[in-house]
Amino acid sequence: MIGRLNHVAIAVPDLASAAATYRDTLGATVSSIEDQPEHGVQTVFIDLGNTKVELLGVLGASSPIRGFLEKNPAGGIHHVCYEVDDIRVARDRLVAAGARILGDGEPKIGAHGKPVLFLHPKDFCGTLVELEER
Repeated sequence: MIGRLNHVAIAVPDLASAAATYRDTLGATVSSIEDQPEHGVQTVFIDLGNTKVELLGVLGASSPIRGFLEKNPAGGIHHVCYEVDDIRVARDRLVAAGARILGDGEPKIGAHGKPVLFLHPKDFCGTLVELEER
């Protein structure tokens, strides 16, 4: 059901500084900072050719990244994102298998302009999983 790894997301306390580290120290191709108000985050993508790293920063008082950074002040891996052919078919199959979908269970448009869903980390070895439709 899952396809390739789309990205690994890392929550960071200072998005501009983290982007500069990837760009200046590692020589990576780094996108500009983009606001994702529906998700309460700011994003920067680092293009690795075969996949991406997503840096996540806080956007707004109710940002899910705020709580993560309170527990992990230096930041850290927040989630992994896998591609699926049809997000609704994947959702229905996962729910039938007993997996929990976070939120209202309906796909939202993610940072790449494609439908996404998040799966409960307790169902996936302690890892928050994002699914993104190809």
